[in-house]
Amino acid sequence: MTLREMIDRLLGRQQASATTAKHRLQLVLAHDRSDLNPDLMEQMRREILEVVNRYVELDLEGGDVSLETEERATALVANLPIRRVRDDVLPQVPAVQ
Repeated sequence: MTLREMIDRLLGRQQASATTAKHRLQLVLAHDRSDLNPDLMEQMRREILEVVNRYVELDLEGGDVSLETEERATALVANLPIRRVRDDVLPQVPAVQ
């Protein structure tokens, strides 16, 4: 995601149809290049959310796990809005003597 796309998203601006089409095409290409079927991708998404959710409380409706392609590289990208860090997983600080 480019800086401009991030700013537009934060400000609630809608993307032009050409930009949306380009993004969708990139997703299709990323899925094709990775040879991941949709069921496997969904399983990976659920497991990633489950592990991250052990440590922080997530906004599951605002989150997204996807494949993105730039040039010849494909990356698994997790955009997970964090509500708060869970109190029960904070590291214990040893007492100073």
